[in-house]
Amino acid sequence: MALELSHTTVNALDAHAQSLWWADLLGYHEDPADPNLPGHEECMILSPDESHRLLFIEVADAKQGRNRVHLDLRPTDRPRDDEVERVVGLGAAVVQDCRTEDGRGWVVLADPEGNEFCILRSDRERRAAGDL
Repeated sequence: MALELSHTTVNALDAHAQSLWWADLLGYHEDPADPNLPGHEECMILSPDESHRLLFIEVADAKQGRNRVHLDLRPTDRPRDDEVERVVGLGAAVVQDCRTEDGRGWVVLADPEGNEFCILRSDRERRAAGDL
């Protein structure tokens, strides 16, 4: 028997606001047949090719403690540091900077509700360093 990942679910205080923020961050979009609206308790966004979905579900309690599961994101069209700068400009906060002097490493960030995610080096950066 095999399983397939349906979607990734994120608890949120404001599902609509979180869906908008993450859609902007990732270049995702909502399902035109099921638009996300303010006040919706569940808001789904889809990757450009619709192969991955993020579902934001409203919960009453704010995030507590560190995430047990988080997303690792890799830039596709720019270096890691430029992407970190862009994401911070969208409202993310740097939680931990794990970049090393040799250019490797990652940055742990938090979205506006405190959910943590990491930005890794791009494949181009990994190839240039001989890590691919």
